[in-house]
Amino acid sequence: MIAFLTFLQNNPYILLFLVVGLSVWVGRGSIKGYGLGAVAAAIVIGCAISSWGAAFGVHFELDNFTKSLFYYLFMYGVGLRVGPSFINSLKGDGLKFTFLAVLSSFLGLGIVVIGTRLLALPTGAAGGILAGSQTMSAAIGSAEQAITSGAIPLPPGTTVASATAMIALSYGITYIWGTVGIILICKYLPRWWGVDARKAAKDYELEYGVPNVDDAGLSGYRPFDLRAYRLVNAAIAGQTIGKFRQQFSEYQIENVERGEQLLGAAPGLVLELGDIIALGGSLDALTEHMGLIGPEVPDARALNIPLDEAVILVTHKSAVGKALKEFSSSSIAGQVQLMGIERGGAPLPVGLETRLQRLDVMHMIGLRSAIEKASALLGKIARPSTATDLLTLSLGMILGLLIGLIQVPAYGASVGLGNAGGLLVSGIIVSSLVSRVRFFGNTPNAARNILEDMGLIFFVAIVGVNAGANLVSQLSGIVALKIFLLGFVACTIPPFIVWAVGFHLFKINPAILMGGVAGARSHSGPAREAAKEVQSSVPWIGFPVAYAVSGILLTVFGYFAMVLAH
Repeated sequence: MIAFLTFLQNNPYILLFLVVGLSVWVGRGSIKGYGLGAVAAAIVIGCAISSWGAAFGVHFELDNFTKSLFYYLFMYGVGLRVGPSFINSLKGDGLKFTFLAVLSSFLGLGIVVIGTRLLALPTGAAGGILAGSQTMSAAIGSAEQAITSGAIPLPPGTTVASATAMIALSYGITYIWGTVGIILICKYLPRWWGVDARKAAKDYELEYGVPNVDDAGLSGYRPFDLRAYRLVNAAIAGQTIGKFRQQFSEYQIENVERGEQLLGAAPGLVLELGDIIALGGSLDALTEHMGLIGPEVPDARALNIPLDEAVILVTHKSAVGKALKEFSSSSIAGQVQLMGIERGGAPLPVGLETRLQRLDVMHMIGLRSAIEKASALLGKIARPSTATDLLTLSLGMILGLLIGLIQVPAYGASVGLGNAGGLLVSGIIVSSLVSRVRFFGNTPNAARNILEDMGLIFFVAIVGVNAGANLVSQLSGIVALKIFLLGFVACTIPPFIVWAVGFHLFKINPAILMGGVAGARSHSGPAREAAKEVQSSVPWIGFPVAYAVSGILLTVFGYFAMVLAH
């Protein structure tokens, strides 16, 4: 046994990946749908292996540079994710959800700080309790920074290692109820208030025409088609494609085959008798003028035109504020299929009355010419790509680190965002710019998820391993009970207050408010459960803005919890 532990001690990267692998495996397990998740499991597994080694006299210590690097990648990834939603929070109805997120975050911080002082908890407990009870694992990093930067004086006999270990311990104790509690509270809050959230969701869908979205002509319910015809109509022969389109705007000529040649569909191309014409349009249009060109033919070469898939970012002023039903008579009705709309990174329930907002992301499929038409009506076009712009990633990281160097004099000392805060701000700046222009900085969701998921779980795993050896000396039943009770209160009280304010003061639709409460606690799990509970995606409408704001605040509040509690 000692030989195996010594092997891990001499090969720290094998130890790191072992902890991460076990954490992911354990995190996948669940009881009745509830589980630790990979991040919380990383703390548990890391501490367990480290404590196991300490029991045999083997001390594990992983590199702090590696820990910081993964944390910085995570913080930049968070900035990339929340950037567009954070910008949208500064206007319109987003201000309501911004207020709810700010309220929830400050309530959580206040309860943790006051409780830590009243219960005389050890140094480090405040940061861990905030991170666990509010399910904001990133707060562990900012709490650690308060210790390593010297922002709080350590009591006699307390070391940096023991304070850091207390952060990890407090996080592990409070995280389980922090996760399960907010899911149960968010799911059942409407019932406890005597509100039928499922009916509220259906009423919203009816008001915004969700059941009748096909009538907008932007859905596969009335799909377009592509067929081939041999030109035998002398009245059409001799016309250019451009003139044909002017006369029959409901059709799209996508290709022309003449003899053995494929000529494409340039506007100036003159049509000749005997040409095979690939004609696109809605089924209604294709059957309305039977025989307009000539007999239909099954020509595989002319019809070999793949569908185009694109993401259109709504930027044109003429499209902003329009309801989808207003496009039912446009040139793209029946020509494209609207697969979904995202606002602030979250999917929206799509209906006839759904009004487009600036920076909405519309996912569409259709013939390339129809997609180009949609772009002309709506905004900038961006086709899916798996490539990551590493140049923009590097420049964004440099910008964030430079922002972190900025110090402002305050109360006789210098205060700044630090590297983590600077990278968060940089990610917001970069993602906001990219969401507007889409011509640079491509970071696919999968790549951004890698930055976040890998960065956070590796960081937390290192925290757990480095903290484990100190846990045995600090853990007692009384301290653990105090930490759990404070975490329980900090998790439970804020959602009730947020719900009461949102429901009674702001008059927010209960189904939407369920998502707002989940976002205010920066946890997507309750939003998913709320959507299942009301059998609708309506709760996701209230989620993105609150999620972005609370994610930023709670991350930073890990630092302030440490400073204010001691």
